[in-house]
Amino acid sequence: MLHEQLGHLADLDERITRLDTEIGERLRPFDADLARLRTIPGVGFRVAQELTAEIGFDMSRFPSAQHLASWAKLSPGNNITAGKHKHSRTGHGNRYLRTALTEAAHAAGRKKGTYLHAQYHRLASRRGKKRATTAVAHSILTIAYHLLCRKSEYQDLGANYFDERKEQTVVRRLQQRLEKLGYQVDLTRQAS
Repeated sequence: MLHEQLGHLADLDERITRLDTEIGERLRPFDADLARLRTIPGVGFRVAQELTAEIGFDMSRFPSAQHLASWAKLSPGNNITAGKHKHSRTGHGNRYLRTALTEAAHAAGRKKGTYLHAQYHRLASRRGKKRATTAVAHSILTIAYHLLCRKSEYQDLGANYFDERKEQTVVRRLQQRLEKLGYQVDLTRQAS
């Protein structure tokens, strides 16, 4: 009985290897696009293949990145009634694409020193890990759209992007925290 089961597993491994080889051959003309997608933090070879299998390489069918995110059902919901913001779900889209992007978002959340890592931890502390994962998956899909449209390389904004964007707010918030602890703070900018 064990010999039969091991033979079945060996057969399945052989089929997987054969299909991986065939997929690699069919995607060979698109190696440059796959390489671009793999530069996104969290997106490996398999996720890049799954992403392109689901959305394709031709982005002209989507007028904008928001249309692609809406099609994939990764757009944030907007449920406002009488001025009150209520919780809403992102919906059920392409489950294979969503699974691949969620996997990539988890990996990007662990890759330190990147914009997506900073975005994940910034949102996870306020909104929870699942919503942060969905937001990072949305960002990865948006980045992929722009890379495939523009045929450009990915350039990370950096882990300090959110702090640099609103530098005065960060300085003021940290100064107030130190003053609440009883410290007297004198701010002078260090020469670069």
